[in-house]
Amino acid sequence: MKVRERILREAWEMGKAVLFALIAALIIKENVLAAAQVPTGSMEETVMTGSRILINRLAYVLEEPERGDIVAFYWPDDPKQLFLKRVMGVPGDTIQGMDGLVYVNGLPLTEDYTSIRLEQDFKPFVVPEDCYFMLGDNRNNSWDSRYWKNAFVKKEDIVGKVKIMFYPELKILK
Repeated sequence: MKVRERILREAWEMGKAVLFALIAALIIKENVLAAAQVPTGSMEETVMTGSRILINRLAYVLEEPERGDIVAFYWPDDPKQLFLKRVMGVPGDTIQGMDGLVYVNGLPLTEDYTSIRLEQDFKPFVVPEDCYFMLGDNRNNSWDSRYWKNAFVKKEDIVGKVKIMFYPELKILK
């Protein structure tokens, strides 16, 4: 009888540990980190199609998204679809594409993360309060704020900041 009790006690303790680990993993997945696969080439050369990334869900709890951040967000025209783009315009900015370059508040943007120049100009957009203007790094092959019916992403629709690609290689993103 004592052997059976010991086996049941050990099984109970192991079950509690497994349950705790599952609950902790679920809490982390839903509130701290998320993993996703990049479905399109809109962020190439920075992040390639099929790459796997980590999304920091807590990045914007105490901070605001900044120009240049790579973020995951729910697309304004289909809130079930997760997108990955770079923040180009923050609230109050005027953003425009002209002569192959992106201009923010009348000044050309220095972008060390992409060498791709715009093939088409785009009209000026004024970014509303609590919203962001998004562009893919692969500017000429990106479905982004320039083309959406709702051109801006609300802060509440941003899932988090992306800083790490972990597949097919480990890479810190800038």
